[in-house]
Order: sequence, then C-alpha cells, then structure tokens
Amino acid sequence: MSAADTDHPALSRRRELGATSARSLLLTVLGEFVLPRDEAVWTQVLIDVLGRLGVEAKSARQALARTAAEGLLESDRAGRRVRWSLTAQGRRLLSDGAERIYGFGAAGRRPWDGRWLVLLVSVPESRRRLRHRLRTRLAWAGLGSPAPGVWLSPDPGKQDEVAGVIADLGLDTATSSFVGPFGAIGAPRQVVAQAWDLAEVEAAYEEFLQTFIGAAPLDPGEVLVHQIHLVHAWRRFPFLDPELPAELLPEGWAGARAAALFDALHDRWAEEARRYWQELRAAPS
Repeated sequence: MSAADTDHPALSRRRELGATSARSLLLTVLGEFVLPRDEAVWTQVLIDVLGRLGVEAKSARQALARTAAEGLLESDRAGRRVRWSLTAQGRRLLSDGAERIYGFGAAGRRPWDGRWLVLLVSVPESRRRLRHRLRTRLAWAGLGSPAPGVWLSPDPGKQDEVAGVIADLGLDTATSSFVGPFGAIGAPRQVVAQAWDLAEVEAAYEEFLQTFIGAAPLDPGEVLVHQIHLVHAWRRFPFLDPELPAELLPEGWAGARAAALFDALHDRWAEEARRYWQELRAAPS
C-alpha cells in the first residue's frame, strides 16, 4: 500500500497522484487482504477481484508481472495454476504503507508545543536529478518549502527521518537544521501558505467526502469493492497532506471530517470484506 521507488521507501508520490492504474489497485488489494494473513493467493482470485474494480484481465496479468519483476511478489505453481505470495521486500513496503495510512490523521489530534523543524539545504541547480529526489523525499516526509533551499515542518520529531534522507542523498555537508519556536517577525499561517497549498488538499478531502458519504453496499461482494475503493482513495492523502497541527489549519478543516469518515467506514466494512475475501480465496477455480 505504500510501488517500489528507489528514491524513498514507499509508493512513488508521482504514481500515487496519477490516474488509477491496475497496478496501484493491485497494491491496495495486496495491502488490505494479503498482507495481514500473509497467505498465498491464486492468480484467478486476483484477476477476478480486480475485474470487479473495472480492470481487464490482460491489465491485471500485466500488473502482476510488473509487481513481481520489481521484487514485491513471488509465484509458485501447482499444476497449471499459479499462486502469488509477498516477498520480504513486498511485506516491508506494504507494512510501511499500512502504518502510514492507518496512522494518518493522528497528528492533528495531538497537542502542538509550537516548535518547528527548519532545514537549510543547498543543492546546485545543475544537479537537477538530486534536487528532484530531495524534493520528493522531503515532501513525502511532510515537509514544505516556503523559499528555495528552505524546508520546514511543525513536527520536530521528523528530524531523525529527515537526517536519514539527507545522509542517503549525500548532502550532510550541505545541510543545517534548526528546532525552535516561531520568532517575533511574521506569522506562522503566512509561512504555511507559502509552504503548502492547503486549498488543493482540502478540495481533495471534499471530493473524498462527496464520494463516500452515504455509501451503502448491499451484499458482501459490494462491501469488498467499496472497502478497496475506500482504502485506495484514502491512501493518497499521506502524500498530499502534511498533517499540520490544528492551530495552523483553516476553520472547519475538511481533513478532520474525512478522517472520521474513513475510520468509521473502514471499521464498518472490514470484517465482512475480509470474510468474503477468504471465501473467494478458498473457492475452487
């Protein structure tokens, strides 16, 4: 739930914000149903479930092959049938994604001590690939950039994660960090407006709310499909939303309502969806 990308240990933000693909839906299915029990699943089960989501069989098979080629899945054969299991790399990747997805939204409910993490990092314009990797990984970590070479977060606890990014990219000697409260000049909300496009994030939350408010699947098959769509739609928000404390968010922030809806629907549908998945997995084909 969170495809392998050499630039960071979870699903690529670029892929995640793009159009829904067979492969991204496959990863959602694997993370939601295969990862928790770590059981092998037949090819036809995956093709059938993806088919319920509107994915053609050819595209589903290509998604399986691509995911296996990236080292996330491995196959074994029983006669003419093939079943798939997560590799150690696949389990790590999906576990990291699941932790982020299902823990997402907790930061806004925690009290904020008013401190900021500020990062100054210098990368020459000529090193465009490195600049892109840095930007991608810091954005994934929830940092924003109000000015060139400046990154920040109202969560100083991210410093270890950020230090790991800087070390991985070989930028230790070009980077400095500071932790402390906001000074007397300027206003925190002004900096937030420069560092993040909260209007875009809130619009995405409103779309999520409009899609799932009132959703009422009628049978186990529909519950399974709704659960996958719910998780698939929600999993992009850790890439979009920097999870700012409530003090820095607009009044009536849609993200809080969306998080409450996700939690309620996921809890409501989880048991029936997983029971139906197990029935599909165990059925002869």
